[in-house]
Amino acid sequence: MSRLYASLLLFTALAYSVHSTAAEPDKPLMAYVGTFSSPLQDVLKTQVDLPPGNGRGIHLFEVNRETGALTPAGEVRMGTSPSCVVLNADGTRLYSSNETDRYEGTREGTVSAFEVDQTSGQLTLLNTVPSGGAGPTYVAMHPTGNYVLVANYFGGSIAVLPVREDGSLGQATDVKVDEGHIGPTKAEHAPPGSFAISGHDRTHAHQILPDATGEFVLHVDLAQDRIYVWKFDANRGKLSPAAEPFVSLPPGDGPRHIHFHPNGEWMYSIQEEGSTVVFFEWNAATGKLTPKQTLSTLPEGFAGSNFCSEILPSHDGKFVYCGNRLYDSIGIFKIGDDGMLSYVGEEWTRGDYPRSFNFDPTGHYLYSLNQRADNVAIFEVDKVTGKLNFTGQFAPVGNPSSIVFLDLAK
Repeated sequence: MSRLYASLLLFTALAYSVHSTAAEPDKPLMAYVGTFSSPLQDVLKTQVDLPPGNGRGIHLFEVNRETGALTPAGEVRMGTSPSCVVLNADGTRLYSSNETDRYEGTREGTVSAFEVDQTSGQLTLLNTVPSGGAGPTYVAMHPTGNYVLVANYFGGSIAVLPVREDGSLGQATDVKVDEGHIGPTKAEHAPPGSFAISGHDRTHAHQILPDATGEFVLHVDLAQDRIYVWKFDANRGKLSPAAEPFVSLPPGDGPRHIHFHPNGEWMYSIQEEGSTVVFFEWNAATGKLTPKQTLSTLPEGFAGSNFCSEILPSHDGKFVYCGNRLYDSIGIFKIGDDGMLSYVGEEWTRGDYPRSFNFDPTGHYLYSLNQRADNVAIFEVDKVTGKLNFTGQFAPVGNPSSIVFLDLAK
């Protein structure tokens, strides 16, 4: 096993809080759900997602280890749409990107830091800092645990926030603003009859993600149809362009999210407007991305509008799952020995507009966050075929956007 693969497997295990076989029954498996939670009057004044946020902030749940069911366990009331949440590797801190554009009279969003009680899973606010741009939509942890990375959708920027010794956040050590090229409104790979047009009005940084080594940081700009690659100086918290600073996707297709395969050699990108998944080979030594395959996330013969959302490989690296909004499905693709994808099938999400989804720590259950249906739908994963089987279980949550898990018994 290569050092990179071993490092990536460890990083993935920590990020997903892998289930311990020696679980203590008195300590719960927790789920934290980020939501859109701005009151109507705030939505009318600020740039946040629509419909108006029905969430109450960050919703806490206890997870039944046997059935996957979610039982409400509290809320952190926030009116600033903490739409993306992430845990640090040891599960002691949680960070949220708050998708607003108002902070102390500025046109910035915010990122909040919370301490996680290691017995109950409850959250205590540590601090809130500016995000380096308006409408932060994504946060990720750097593998060192010393930085939180944030993508500001409405600000078209990314930022590096240092983590202090107590887990709170400092002011940004670096901010990069996407400038220049904007792609066309019509996606090159759009399905026939599609009116799926979003985000090609100005720069929109939609996601930020480190590679497993932490030596590179990638971010996606939907409007520019680009995936940027940065070298990361972990001592100073600074970004500098890689030798090949970005790779371009087809005009108008609108890359939204990316995720690495557990082997550290492959990466997959989903395009919001083009409704495609692209397979890249990743050179972890140079930061070079090489596109190898493009497939539709939709079944053959589909026509009309669709917005793609999340993309995730399974924990075992055998399948890739792709979210479709409006069509409201999760497309399932088998990963070949060479990283190439083949279509397996799809599963209806049992709700409107699946903004994202995630696996529980064991990879046995998948949770679909159906934003406009105000629910989280729970599916059992067939690890042999990759198919999803609806468990018949829902959890009501207003405008859910992201979900992460923490096993306090690990």
